[in-house]
Amino acid sequence: MIKDGIINLLKPAGMTSHDGVSMLRRLTGVKRIGHTGTLDPFAVGVLPLCIGSAARINEYLDLDEKRYRCEMQLGIETDTQDIWGAVIASNPEKAAKVTLNQIQSELNQFKGYIKQIPPKYSAIRVNGKRLYEYARAGESVEIKSRPVVISEIELISYHKDTGRIMIEILCSKGTYIRSICQDLGQALGCGAAMSFLLRIQSGAFHLDNSVTIEELQNWANVSESGKLDIEHTDEYLLPTDKPLCYFGSLLLSPGREKWFLNGGYLIERDVKRIEEPFQNYDIESIQRRMEHLGIKEIYHQAYKVYSNQTFLGVVFYQPQTNRYVADKVFYK
Repeated sequence: MIKDGIINLLKPAGMTSHDGVSMLRRLTGVKRIGHTGTLDPFAVGVLPLCIGSAARINEYLDLDEKRYRCEMQLGIETDTQDIWGAVIASNPEKAAKVTLNQIQSELNQFKGYIKQIPPKYSAIRVNGKRLYEYARAGESVEIKSRPVVISEIELISYHKDTGRIMIEILCSKGTYIRSICQDLGQALGCGAAMSFLLRIQSGAFHLDNSVTIEELQNWANVSESGKLDIEHTDEYLLPTDKPLCYFGSLLLSPGREKWFLNGGYLIERDVKRIEEPFQNYDIESIQRRMEHLGIKEIYHQAYKVYSNQTFLGVVFYQPQTNRYVADKVFYK
């Protein structure tokens, strides 16, 4: 039976992120499952589902960027900022006059740090309630803008006859693509609503290492228990430490496993440094995200701890004491 690991689900349209979690709970028999970031019900793409102790990695993923392929329809605005909502404005005449140069010029304004107002139909909590709960009840609540980072935004295609635009975006965690569509439409003077969204990448997870529901169900049917297990999911079950690509790596000395697993600190003679944190820290987008998220030296000091090939947990190096202090132990 599966106990720990990550399955990178290729979420289909019409499924909520919570539905994905519920489906995997039924297939695995494991109750403790979470996801690394909500994906809209009508969107498709990668949805990493963390099983067992892997559900504890979320707080380490603030630096993860997400890549999307998005289509929008010019000339309309809706209450949900996508074409599945109620139309609140329509302006096809102005949309027909939009030029390619205008689109490219306005898209350039979104790159870098921007302030974004999240959609009123979103899962953000305000005063203990999610925004979509206020919206469905017809209640008004102040939605404050939030800073996000757009590392890349590229125009893929523009079909003037239909008013449809396709763009690709690489952005920080917490960015709402629907809001970018609406804001671009307003900047163009005609309105716009998202009509398609594909999440291509979420941190270390990509489409090419994702798995469909049908594939998981087929593997579950192969198992005599009717549940997924390690034997039948080895090509789909990804290791817990896979997303921790910004961390360094330490190899634990033989005999120190029990001490570490009980929360003990480590010193230099207990470990061998295999990899240092932030090998690519000079990349501009990582610098911008660290500044934006208020992350300072702590991520420079993060290490994954291994015993042979087994991932045990995470430590942070404290230069004042020359110790590696246990933060989370994942192996039990």
